[in-house]
Amino acid sequence: MKVISYNLRKNRAVGELIDLVARYEPDAVCLQEADTIELPEDIGELRIADSTHRNRLGLAIYYRHDRYDAVETQSFALKKSLHDRVLRPAHERLIGARLTDLQNSRDVIVASFHAAPLTALNSLRRNQIRTAHEELHRMGPGIPTLMVGDYNYPVFKNGLTERVRNRGYDLTLSDARTYTRYKFFRGHFDFATSIGLDIGNVATLPRGLSDHMPILVNSSFGELEVARDDVHLVTSSDDFVI
Repeated sequence: MKVISYNLRKNRAVGELIDLVARYEPDAVCLQEADTIELPEDIGELRIADSTHRNRLGLAIYYRHDRYDAVETQSFALKKSLHDRVLRPAHERLIGARLTDLQNSRDVIVASFHAAPLTALNSLRRNQIRTAHEELHRMGPGIPTLMVGDYNYPVFKNGLTERVRNRGYDLTLSDARTYTRYKFFRGHFDFATSIGLDIGNVATLPRGLSDHMPILVNSSFGELEVARDDVHLVTSSDDFVI
């Protein structure tokens, strides 16, 4: 499954989406900082699954409707930072879509995530990431899940990777930095966390009008083995790309 994630920088880069979809032919596109009122229903072969409605900086998910059915979508409010309470850029920082792959008769959950800005502590963003994973698990226990977006986590990623791994998830960075606007805040802001999927690679795409570069995630199905309260990832022997 090919998924593009893009922080549009307050919707400035929305005009690039048609070309991105035509060039890379993704199965899904996950957006952050979008003006959801102005978003089109379709981008090429992709149809909007859902978007947030209570955000100044909104989230949205598009999917390839000739390959997938959108079974369910949900938006979630996560723990708020002081920035959220004062400036109110976002009430819902997570949106998830449960999609059925019509060719393989398997479900997958794709989610767009936007963590609190750098004015907040990493501990708050870790709380948001953990809660986001829990909410997506409730949408479909045991279903392969890919959460992409702007994690706003440029440093101390080794610790985050370990915490995420302890909960059964993988954290995968892209092949190049995704944010280079400010001298002291450069790095991989946009990446993927996943469970039940093998991530082939994550590519940073060329810069556009946003201060973030889009990323392209290539993944294939794995298998989830659920034992009581613990989730363990087992790679399928017949690996295939969707």
